[in-house]
Amino acid sequence: MRRLVGAAAAVLLSGCMGMTLSESAVRGRGDRARPKEPGVIEVTPRVLEALRDEQQKAVPRTLVDPLAAQAAVYEYRIAPFDIIGVTVWDHPELTIPAGEFRTPESTGNPVRADGTMFYPHAGVLRVAGRTVAEVRDLLTERLNRVIQRPQLDVRVVQFRGKKVQVTGEVLAPTTVPITDVPLRVQDAIAQAKGLTPEADLSHVTVTRGGRVYELDLLALYERGDSSQNWLLTDGDVVNVPDRSRSKVFVLGEVKRPQSRPMVKGRMTLAEAIGDVEGIDQTAASGVIYVIRGEYDKPKVYRLDAYSADALLLAVQFPLRPADVIFVSTSELTRWSRVMDRLLPTINVLWQGVYGTYIIKSIR
Repeated sequence: MRRLVGAAAAVLLSGCMGMTLSESAVRGRGDRARPKEPGVIEVTPRVLEALRDEQQKAVPRTLVDPLAAQAAVYEYRIAPFDIIGVTVWDHPELTIPAGEFRTPESTGNPVRADGTMFYPHAGVLRVAGRTVAEVRDLLTERLNRVIQRPQLDVRVVQFRGKKVQVTGEVLAPTTVPITDVPLRVQDAIAQAKGLTPEADLSHVTVTRGGRVYELDLLALYERGDSSQNWLLTDGDVVNVPDRSRSKVFVLGEVKRPQSRPMVKGRMTLAEAIGDVEGIDQTAASGVIYVIRGEYDKPKVYRLDAYSADALLLAVQFPLRPADVIFVSTSELTRWSRVMDRLLPTINVLWQGVYGTYIIKSIR
């Protein structure tokens, strides 16, 4: 009987103790790589001050816009499928041959797929890649053969040739045309009617020519870092990701263990615990761990929350994406859980042995 109970207890103890954290194992795991850095750090006001300083220094790097030089002297160049409007003063038959009450788009001159445009008395002109001023000079030269000293005005009445795609966490994913006004990332997002609540502004991407560039628009909105607001060009794809990359994981003795998305990449330890409806007071030991970094080089912060005022430190503790918050289990709760599993097994074994003894006694 003793052997059976002992074997059952050994099996149940191995499976019923619950999740634990061995501080000595954590300390030893990274000793070779970082012998001077402790594996478990006690959360104190001095540690919080160091974390705040570290967070302030982690300013997004200043980027170099590849098209910055073009932005200073930006001038739109006509593309295939644009519609060009031409006004020839004192010659209404050339300006509005189809009637004065039609829209400029319907009376304009479309640029063909090969980049050419037809205009009366001027013939077929290659206009793609030229500016409006260059097309005006070209038309003036051609029309000068049939009209004495022609006065012309040329403009793009509909921009259809150059486009930018805006996708992801925006209210209205759309195609935004590039016009004679420089189009930047923030402008494109605004034309897509803004952002959804799930948007992650810190990791907005621009795909261009097979390469992906990551921009931090949160730095633009909060700190005015204009280096993150790139000039866009034809074929760019702007994608606003969701917050799935900016999550923390709250586990252990809390009421609702789950992952929690960060708001604008920010969250404190107290906010994370509050979002899961707090600590399970009947089972928790009062020790909270924040596990950060890689498995072979972890950095673990330990907060003793036996007293409620210790949570003031949790209010100031800044979390990072992919942090794991673990609320440890009390020794009494572990023992209670073991006994809850062990007692039914002992009862079954005892009944079996006792029943056999009674049967033998009757015989």
